[in-house]
Amino acid sequence: MDINIVLVEPEIPQNTGNIARTCAAAGAALHLVGPLGFSIEDRYLKRAGLDYWHLVKLYYYDSLEEFYSANKGARFFYCTTKAARSYHEVSYPDNCFIMFGKETKGLPEDLLRENYEDCIRIPMLENIRSLNLSNSVAIVLYEALRQDGFSGMMMKGHLGTKQE
Repeated sequence: MDINIVLVEPEIPQNTGNIARTCAAAGAALHLVGPLGFSIEDRYLKRAGLDYWHLVKLYYYDSLEEFYSANKGARFFYCTTKAARSYHEVSYPDNCFIMFGKETKGLPEDLLRENYEDCIRIPMLENIRSLNLSNSVAIVLYEALRQDGFSGMMMKGHLGTKQE
């Protein structure tokens, strides 16, 4: 199953680096929509992604308009604390796009209003504003992969031999 993770105007390089590593492990493409709150040369971004950057299918866009123009006809889901439906209540089709907003504001309200039927949220206690962006991406991405039976992924680990 092909999944696309979209970060709209991410602000914290460490989060984006962690998300890139998660995308590499899951085989998901990562789409970054600008303006970015950091340089892609940022050392914190690179450190958080460790040595997995070469495994990430990475795409850059200067704006949401450019992103939508390049991905016409795709299925989109919008992650927000303002949604009425939980992330586990939808079926994620192959090659869908799961969108996340910037750390301080989330996705633009106009975008959410225009696409409210495709908005999803992660349940949490009422007095919590939101989860960390990289944690949110991992939760939703792995639900989509679970629904597909983790197809193509290594399902079992193994212990090394005991050395004396």
